[in-house]
Amino acid sequence: MTLCDAPTGRQGRPSKALTLAHAEAVLNAAEGAALYAYVVLSLLVGARTEELRALTWAHVDLVGKPDAEPAVSPTVMVWRSVRGGGETKTSKSRRTLALPARCVDALQTHHQRQEATRKAAGSPWQEHGLVFASRIGTPLDSHKVRRALRRILAKAELPAADWTPHEMRHSVVSLLSDTLRARASAWIVAPPPTAIRWSQETASTYRIRSVPSQVRSGPLSP
Repeated sequence: MTLCDAPTGRQGRPSKALTLAHAEAVLNAAEGAALYAYVVLSLLVGARTEELRALTWAHVDLVGKPDAEPAVSPTVMVWRSVRGGGETKTSKSRRTLALPARCVDALQTHHQRQEATRKAAGSPWQEHGLVFASRIGTPLDSHKVRRALRRILAKAELPAADWTPHEMRHSVVSLLSDTLRARASAWIVAPPPTAIRWSQETASTYRIRSVPSQVRSGPLSP
């Protein structure tokens, strides 16, 4: 005999991912938008939406150490999120990711644009050091990000209501698993020792179904 009836709950939202062609369409549609760099980082390095909303310029290195031996790439330090206390999803989620050239270019343009926005805002601007902020420097909430993404998706001629910002991260895992070895995908979305334990079994577990399922081969644009 139980003290109460257990709730039946609701069916969860099925996970899905963009195809390579759709990912390219989204990137092209996002060019010029305020959150273009946000979309680029989501799709090319797999950062979580709650991590990007908490990202600060102090954790972004757009230069690296090209003259070092070996050379050090530009990086983004994913050490915080908008979760309680600023913690990432797990302790192992704290990671430093190398930035592809397309990410570096997008962030450089975004920084210049943000500086212009800051000067135009004047005294109402609230400096939080955030990479992605409102027009007065305050943190972005999830609703603003979702609305901005839906405008981009609609421009890319995709059903905007069917996608969420978090599915951009889902997409990078599936796209990389189709274009690179599964182990390489793991090094991008998860730090050691998680990546070291990456196996064919876990690759199958974390690979999200692409929509549609057929993805043509070939790497994402740099």
